[in-house]
Amino acid sequence: MTSCKKLLATTLLVVAAAPILAGCHRGGPPAAPHAAELRSVSVITLAPRAVAGSLTATGDLTPREEAAVTPEVSGYRVIAVLADVGDTVRAGQVLARLDPALIEAQIAQQAALVAQAEAQAAQAADQANRTNGLDGSGDLAQEQINQRRFQAKAAQATVQAQKAALRDLQVRRNKLAVTAPVGGVVLERGVRPGDAASAGQTAWFRLARDGQIELQAQLAEGELARIRVGQSATVTLPSGATATGRVRLISPQIDPKSKLGYVRLTLPVRPDIRSGGFGRAVFGDAADQGLSVPESAVRYDAGGASVMVVEAGDRVRRVPVKTGDRGAGWVRLTAGPSAGARIVENAAALLVDGDKVRPVMSVTGAGR
Repeated sequence: MTSCKKLLATTLLVVAAAPILAGCHRGGPPAAPHAAELRSVSVITLAPRAVAGSLTATGDLTPREEAAVTPEVSGYRVIAVLADVGDTVRAGQVLARLDPALIEAQIAQQAALVAQAEAQAAQAADQANRTNGLDGSGDLAQEQINQRRFQAKAAQATVQAQKAALRDLQVRRNKLAVTAPVGGVVLERGVRPGDAASAGQTAWFRLARDGQIELQAQLAEGELARIRVGQSATVTLPSGATATGRVRLISPQIDPKSKLGYVRLTLPVRPDIRSGGFGRAVFGDAADQGLSVPESAVRYDAGGASVMVVEAGDRVRRVPVKTGDRGAGWVRLTAGPSAGARIVENAAALLVDGDKVRPVMSVTGAGR
């Protein structure tokens, strides 16, 4: 009977001690996870990469090449204007005509002077020819012989001068037809019938050569570095219509005050693309070099954008970032970790500051 009581007491003592021992076990430090139990995360090394993103610029629509048309003669009045604003003209086409009455009279008068000079030259030549063989003969003084010969040469020179004056008037008559130096579209007209042509006056017509209009877009110095000749852009007009432009020229210098340069984009010839208008260009493939990460590496929450950096000891830490251009699945970081940092490639991984991980270098990150 006594032994039974002892056995029962021992059993009760063991049962009572079990919760205490269990409580002591739960309150102690957790056992460190084995390396094989650590979560594997794919990481990339933060490094400069070219990210193709969109770049926007605005500017004015201007002719690629503008031609000014002015009369080449003065003192004649306009009798007809044959072109108006918006007309498409070809090279050599007559745009305006000047009154030829005055110059026709001058040409007739000069032609008469040429005929008179030719007659005098023929007479002088005949007199000079009569002196042939008389040198030293004594029949005629040598001085008279030389004088006749000089008069014949002078008369011939007078003929040439009068003919040159006639050609000058004839050229002037041809210039009474004011023609287009190049083919294109008439942008401005500043002449009316009855106006007098005079030297130094403003252009009568302004032409956009071949009707070609370009967009001259202003860009900051840093943005110009992202543009290349031949690059395409989508240009939006004030009407909402769009056109595809191509970079023809990049400014070789930067304005020292505004720090802006320009690019000129060739546009298609269309009636709704007008000189003096406004355009907005979007360069969809403008490449910008900078520290970049995959878009999947950026986490967005109430605290803003951030990435998870794997630090020494393979523990992760949340680092806030600021993002820039995006393209081809990558995003440029304008603020955040420095180059060389190891970034968790997938921000969706449920990681918190201090978590220990097993980093595995991403093939995507290593290949860039």
